[in-house]
Amino acid sequence: MTATGRTTSPEIPGHQHPTKGAEMRPKTSQEVRRGVRDKTAGSGGPGVRAMRRATAARAGAVAAASFLVTAVAVTVLSVAPAPVGAVARVTTLSAATAAGAPAVKVPSTPVGKQLDWLLGIGPRLPLSTKEISAHFDAALLAQVSPAALNQALESLGPPGSATILLGLSKVETSSLVALVQIGPSRYSVQLGVDGAGLIAGLFFKPAASSVPHSWSEVDKQLTTIAPEVSFLAAKVGSDGTCSPLHSVLAGTPRPLGSMFKLFILGAIANAVHDHRISWSQKVTITAAVKVGGSGTLQNSPDGTELAVEQVAIKMISVSDNTAADMLLKLVGRVAVEDQVRAWSSHASLDVPFLTVNEMFALKYHDFPTMANHYLSLNASQRASYLATTVDKVPASAEQSASMPRDINSIEWFASADDLCRAFTGLAKLQAEPALSAIGTVLSTNNGGIALGASTWPRVWFKGGSEPGVLSLGYLARDSRGQTFVVVVLTEDTSKPVQESAAVEIQALDVISGALGLMG
Repeated sequence: MTATGRTTSPEIPGHQHPTKGAEMRPKTSQEVRRGVRDKTAGSGGPGVRAMRRATAARAGAVAAASFLVTAVAVTVLSVAPAPVGAVARVTTLSAATAAGAPAVKVPSTPVGKQLDWLLGIGPRLPLSTKEISAHFDAALLAQVSPAALNQALESLGPPGSATILLGLSKVETSSLVALVQIGPSRYSVQLGVDGAGLIAGLFFKPAASSVPHSWSEVDKQLTTIAPEVSFLAAKVGSDGTCSPLHSVLAGTPRPLGSMFKLFILGAIANAVHDHRISWSQKVTITAAVKVGGSGTLQNSPDGTELAVEQVAIKMISVSDNTAADMLLKLVGRVAVEDQVRAWSSHASLDVPFLTVNEMFALKYHDFPTMANHYLSLNASQRASYLATTVDKVPASAEQSASMPRDINSIEWFASADDLCRAFTGLAKLQAEPALSAIGTVLSTNNGGIALGASTWPRVWFKGGSEPGVLSLGYLARDSRGQTFVVVVLTEDTSKPVQESAAVEIQALDVISGALGLMG
């Protein structure tokens, strides 16, 4: 959810994350009160206090109730599936943010279990009184009603906003401090449980933002994201051309992860323009086209029919891999390769243009034997090998891997400059009445960036990742009619770039800062 933007810091109960948790040895209520109070000294707020006994924590509880009513500092998280597990090798920031699992290890202790619960309640708000009572100390609830708690939680922003666990500190048996991202805002969360493992106190304090305010700060922050980074901040002219205002190796091709789906969308749009397909045309989900990883269509029953527009929305908004392969097969590999040539100066790197299923098979089946053989072939031989061998590998034969594999040779490639042309090319197509659906497809998910709708009425997003790769791209139009594109491409052959959501958030900060400097 989005934050209220207030600077006061409330005490509150309730918040979880399904994949992390921190446990600590149980303390007495006196220890919890003392420990939490020490941590919040000088914060300007009452801090997290154990309220096991109403008489011992009345002042703090009353303050907590007041903060709850004013909705200052509670949040929810819906970090559910690491949207790219074994086969979740290709995802997007939006997917990882909304459903991804940050690599923060939360202990499975009582306080960690409550943190897990808290981080996952966002999609279920408002919570039932029964559920709240199962997680909060009765004495605290005597001071802060379930209704007030729900009101505070819901007031932090639009329903469904992700809360992401960025880090943990001061982890003890019955208390911890967590850094979380909720919508556009970050909080330092101090959580304490009583001897029964119930939440006795919770305090959210706004954390400092790291949005850069100069191009030198942008450059500095880019160096901390990954060893290899490309960056482009460009203004889009009335003729659709990209005029760089700041760049770092913007002409260098890099692996894209799921950003390759922009080229498929372009090929679909051109096919609609040429009346070869229509947005309302039905396509069928079959067992043969299902791909694991990010998305949901792989879970649909065989024979399910969807309109092309619906599949395109899935492909971009939740980076659905099955949707991508369905649409690629609909228009054909050659059409997508033609689209890459229209927008990219590095089109030869994407011939043949891989399906997601093919990339998975090459990297996650009989690795590196199959991959090495594929790389030894020329472009025409590779296309034949895909058809005769790679396409026959069943998804069940693939195995997961967490380290980068051939990210500089088996992937989809483009430079930041190329991607700016892709975004502006899609914008030009979208201006045609018959292709207006492109705007819906690209604006359904803004990737979690904190841009005000009144200042930035149009925001298009696509990102991508796999171990060693993180890419983010935005096209945004401001209220004055100016259009900008910002692209960040990162790679690390030695370890996953996306080791935690903190890296994604840092990259988003850079993009937000760049748009602020241009707009």
